[in-house]
Amino acid sequence: MADVPDIRVGTEEREQALTRLSEHFSAGRLSVAEFDERSGQIAAATTRRQIDAVFTDLPDAIPDSETPEKKQPKWDWFGAVIAATPIIAVVLFFVLGSWLWFLLIPVVPAVLEGGRRAIKS
Repeated sequence: MADVPDIRVGTEEREQALTRLSEHFSAGRLSVAEFDERSGQIAAATTRRQIDAVFTDLPDAIPDSETPEKKQPKWDWFGAVIAATPIIAVVLFFVLGSWLWFLLIPVVPAVLEGGRRAIKS
């Protein structure tokens, strides 16, 4: 059924086609005017043939080197520890009653940064 060019398409197929078109646009294969024109053609398309006609002069698949990497960002443990330090200091102040816990606020980042620089060198 996927090979039938005159089969009617729905919203999902048009959205997939717009996503593919956006990838070609971000790869620099289309100008803004071409992208706008082809987006309109896809939005108005009722058959698979009409959608396929938009992509006739574009490659089928975009190579992985051209698509932006979708890596998950590494967890920033350094930032998390720095952000948690004042909270921990306040909790320790109220629990243990000593203001000296507030010294953790400047000491923890200094120690962590020193350790991070030692690892890099």
